[in-house]
Amino acid sequence: MTSQHDQPGAEPDLDRDGFFRRMISDLAETLQDVVGERDARGFISIIGAKMGDRLDRLYRHHLEKDVLSRPDVANALVDLKTRIGGDFHVVEQDDEKVVLKNSKCPFGAAVEGKPALCMMTSNVFGRIAAENLGYARVEIEESIALGHAGCSVVVSLKQSDGKTGNGIEYFGRERSE
Repeated sequence: MTSQHDQPGAEPDLDRDGFFRRMISDLAETLQDVVGERDARGFISIIGAKMGDRLDRLYRHHLEKDVLSRPDVANALVDLKTRIGGDFHVVEQDDEKVVLKNSKCPFGAAVEGKPALCMMTSNVFGRIAAENLGYARVEIEESIALGHAGCSVVVSLKQSDGKTGNGIEYFGRERSE
């Protein structure tokens, strides 16, 4: 199936967001192909951690709070994903966890087959939650990148008896009072 943009002489289907989304997707795919999925996840985790720290500072500044509450954290996670083109929403939250679902990835169809990109979500969610609540374990139970219809992300807020399941643990920095 061709669109009008595929026709000779048609205006190129190109905008800044699409260009950067495609570029990041191609970078993730190249990393996965060259160093393998595990190492690609590691490289993308580093970027995700930096973004998570930056976004945490942004939301704390915006809300004029030194530390965000659990509801603030949940709202920030949904807000940031909405602003970048995702469709996350909270389906459950309590003192133990925040469960989020998503039906639209900010990377669009370019995320398919590139699960390393999910490390952006894990690290951003994990850094924001841990920095404000002391600890987070992020488990991406389903993802569009792996062919699911949507994403299901569980952010556990309490450490369990050493069992982390498939999740990744994040620890907040100690704050001086």
